[in-house]
Amino acid sequence: MANADETVKIIEVGPRDGLQNYPAVLSTPDKVRLIDDLVASGITAIEATSFVRADRVPQLADGVEVCAGIQRVPGVRYIALAPNVRGLEAARSAGVDEVAVFAAASDEFNRSNVGRNTSEALAMFADVAREAIALGMSVRGYVSTVLGCPFSGHVPISDVVAVVEAMDAMGCDEISLGDTIGVGRPHQVAPLIEATAAVVGTDRIAVHFHDTYGMGLANSMAAVEAGVRSVDTSIGGLGGCPFAGRGAKGNLATEDLVYALQGSVHDTGVDLDRLVDINIWLAGVMGRPLPSRSAAALASKRDG
Repeated sequence: MANADETVKIIEVGPRDGLQNYPAVLSTPDKVRLIDDLVASGITAIEATSFVRADRVPQLADGVEVCAGIQRVPGVRYIALAPNVRGLEAARSAGVDEVAVFAAASDEFNRSNVGRNTSEALAMFADVAREAIALGMSVRGYVSTVLGCPFSGHVPISDVVAVVEAMDAMGCDEISLGDTIGVGRPHQVAPLIEATAAVVGTDRIAVHFHDTYGMGLANSMAAVEAGVRSVDTSIGGLGGCPFAGRGAKGNLATEDLVYALQGSVHDTGVDLDRLVDINIWLAGVMGRPLPSRSAAALASKRDG
């Protein structure tokens, strides 16, 4: 069994980040089942939903109902995205005790995503974090475009560090570094971790690497080698950034990371067979196979 200090914790983002760009709307009962089943597989931190305007993200308009329907398991972090104070108030009313805020390390991306430059976006999210902390809630910060921006291209590490410093100052307990469009390469990861860890320490850093160029797993493994012990993944590889290009792959599949680390000192402790069960069920609900390669290989063995 892996030492607790070496175990990699998965932050499952499928129910929020994975579903928010899916063209159809998954039913509330199916979302509840998805969350409960993922927790039953051994996931101990999960993005359950988002509290944003329903006209902006109709796929997640049922956040209150989802939070009411899930079976809360002690010790599991149930996280919801809350981009503004109104969303925070809705999350609090729904019984959420951890919210996530986000800002890109690129001015151009922030302007496109939230209509503000980086400083303005951080000020807005600082208000959310301040209020959340006053309510006794935990705050998770997302830094987008850490390895490249679809509008400005290269993003200097110093710009990433500046956002991490701001999120640390606003009270974020954990800060997730996101390669939003999946352009990063493994050799870029260690310098990024070293620079950001100098601000907050590796124990408060997570990584969120997309798989646009097939580098999601390689980059996540490079982060683990650099000392990171929290990795964002999505069941089946659901999700993706619309700015990454049509047909681009999305998040790193939970199954693929669990398979890669299984039996090692970094074993996640998540039940891979149960993840494959979830993958098969969810693919049936969504009417299409999910991108995870390891799940497909393991499922084919069952058929064979």
